[in-house]
Amino acid sequence: QVQLVESGGGSVQAGGSLRLSCVASGSIRKMGTMGWYRQAPGKQRDMVATIASDGDTSYADSVKGRFTISRDNAKNTVYLQMNSLKPEDTAAYYCNARVLDRPTLSWNDYWGRGTQVTVSS
Repeated sequence: QVQLVESGGGSVQAGGSLRLSCVASGSIRKMGTMGWYRQAPGKQRDMVATIASDGDTSYADSVKGRFTISRDNAKNTVYLQMNSLKPEDTAAYYCNARVLDRPTLSWNDYWGRGTQVTVSS
């Protein structure tokens, strides 16, 4: 099994910054693409940013220029630096990872439990 644990959420005022972290642990043979998604109350879960194992990144239009995703492959960790936060960024943020499982050597998707980000105006 693989576990993803997020940290770094909290409450900030508009214009502030937060840095989210997500650590993957367990029966990991190899890490594939990792990413951050968010879900506001009553809305669907949307992609925020993803980063492939080779460092190739993708961002939602709404966060381009404000958020930066990065990863530390040695630590199986992905980060999301969020700057110039806006009230509309308020949501639960979830970490996602595609993992080559060690015992089965099959690729599977895993999710963290989420961390809340609240931005006040």
